[in-house]
Amino acid sequence: MKIAIGCDHGGYELKEILKPYLSQKGYELVDFGTNSEASVDYPDIAASVCSSIQKGECERGILICGTGIGMSICANKYKGIRAALCGDCYSARMTRQHNDSNILCLGGRVTGPELAKMIAEIWLSEEFIGMHHSARLDKIKSLEGC
Repeated sequence: MKIAIGCDHGGYELKEILKPYLSQKGYELVDFGTNSEASVDYPDIAASVCSSIQKGECERGILICGTGIGMSICANKYKGIRAALCGDCYSARMTRQHNDSNILCLGGRVTGPELAKMIAEIWLSEEFIGMHHSARLDKIKSLEGC
């Protein structure tokens, strides 16, 4: 699976920890930056990751900022993007199974590396289960552009 990954300065350290871990698990990563702890604007990074998913270049994405909140707000502005901020494993599982989220948001300053690895692994391994959740997803899609 091809995964877009990006962060701002607040998520840089966690991104650099996740990259080799996810690569070892067999995921192909496309890194959209940032590449240091120098201050950057997270909407710019989110735009690149979201665009790669919209174009079908990557299947899913991971966005990391200090809390994950800014990235999730920004990413959810893009058509076809369902970004979920997860700070626990159960939420990571449910957002894939029930919401078919295609971007995982993490907080580099609030989520420890080992927990972030577990969350990412669960989120990447889960699939959308459909059923009655499909009708709800259709309702969410109908809200795009409101």
